[in-house]
Amino acid sequence: MTREDFMRFFRNTEKLNELTVDDRIEIFRTILVGSSDLTKDLLNEILGDYNVNNLEIIEVTNDKI
Repeated sequence: MTREDFMRFFRNTEKLNELTVDDRIEIFRTILVGSSDLTKDLLNEILGDYNVNNLEIIEVTNDKI
């Protein structure tokens, strides 16, 4: 599958609706390259997108450990 094929699938709501919840979780958990992709801002955006108001992301830096 080429990048273009994947992105065309990803942007197709009808095709995405064919995925199971487990499929979506698997993709979500594995799609990012590494830990540097998971930032406080990204996680807060995701929480906002899903209207999760009962969680707060706190960033801890090495000098505070």
